[in-house]
Amino acid sequence: MKTKVVLAQLSNTGIARDNLKKAAGYIEKAYTEYRPDIMVFPELYMTNFPPDTPIEEVLAQTEPLSGPFVSEMRALAKKYGMWLIFGMSEPSPDPADRRKTNTIVMLDSDGNIVTSYRKTHMYNAFGFRESDTMLEGDRLFEPIDTPFGKIGLFVCYEVRFPEISRRLREKGAEILIMPTAWAEGRIKSHQFHTLINARAIENGCYVVACDLCSPGYLGESVVVDPMGINVSAAGEGEQLLFAEIDTARVEEVRKKVPSFDQRRPELY
Repeated sequence: MKTKVVLAQLSNTGIARDNLKKAAGYIEKAYTEYRPDIMVFPELYMTNFPPDTPIEEVLAQTEPLSGPFVSEMRALAKKYGMWLIFGMSEPSPDPADRRKTNTIVMLDSDGNIVTSYRKTHMYNAFGFRESDTMLEGDRLFEPIDTPFGKIGLFVCYEVRFPEISRRLREKGAEILIMPTAWAEGRIKSHQFHTLINARAIENGCYVVACDLCSPGYLGESVVVDPMGINVSAAGEGEQLLFAEIDTARVEEVRKKVPSFDQRRPELY
């Protein structure tokens, strides 16, 4: 099955309504130009803040799944008849916990919330301490049967944990979606692409990685096929990135390189 996917590689601010307005414009543009089945936005798309932002300002821009940001995105998904995947921030369920969640929401083409996922592995690396402001999720993503194939999902730093994508593959995932806010830095581009290619090759899956391109973030969104070949790749600035995914390619590659089926877990 062939599926049209658009990645919205965009910058954003700490103001949810501004980012929503930008999303609406790019959704209309994607519909006009590509008629996609699925449109993916970055991690933390609803709001994003510099590390030194006062926590009160950060928490003031969180919303529940029933809030205006998700509600408006649901209306856009229904209006344009496409699945939407995007990052947002919920308040902690514990009022005493002054952190927010790093949540990914998946909507179907009728505007229904199919599922949501809270990032489970915090970016405590390269001098960052994401766990200081982000509340860890307590469950991994469960792959979803969709009209386009079985979709798995993980977020940004979680690409560094091969166990996550392997579990998704074991549960039948054919397409792995990776919303991300990959920070710039020395060798970070090399690591970004190396890790994405590895997750695609070792699992025989497409990997769809949509990155922020705000100042300090990499951009370079990419769609990689199950052989680790780039289907489509972006530069560093704002753009819509179109790709066509074909699940027949997944089947073809898995027959050609059946390494998943040749595992010997009794030895590991």
